[in-house]
Amino acid sequence: MADILHRIGVKDASPEKVYDALTTVDGLAGWWTEDTRDNGGVLEFRFLPGGFDMEVVETRPAEHVSWRVVDGPPEWVGTTIDWDLRQDGDYTIVLFSHRGWEKEVEFMNHCSTKWGSYLLSLKSLVETGTGAPAPNDVQISDWH
Repeated sequence: MADILHRIGVKDASPEKVYDALTTVDGLAGWWTEDTRDNGGVLEFRFLPGGFDMEVVETRPAEHVSWRVVDGPPEWVGTTIDWDLRQDGDYTIVLFSHRGWEKEVEFMNHCSTKWGSYLLSLKSLVETGTGAPAPNDVQISDWH
């Protein structure tokens, strides 16, 4: 199994504010993809080439969010995405993981880079009020 791991610090923002950006449709649409829906505990994220459906597995306000991928590219289905939040001085630290990839494949490299760009979009949304969600995100290759 292989994992994608990232860490960012969101300045002058409480863990509650970051949590809201990870758990509300408006928050998610503000940094990941504008085409975001909540279908009764399954979050639906759509992008130009396709999309992902995430079952919300666990939430602990201002501390933790966990999703399980239930639909999307075969490499993603069954993987888990976790967000751990903690206050550290003027920053909320976001520890991100996308765990359970069967093997390291080139698509995983692409996804790691895209997750990094979307985490910076999350940081920007919470710090400034403006993120860069799809379709306005940084394009890094033909996979979008």
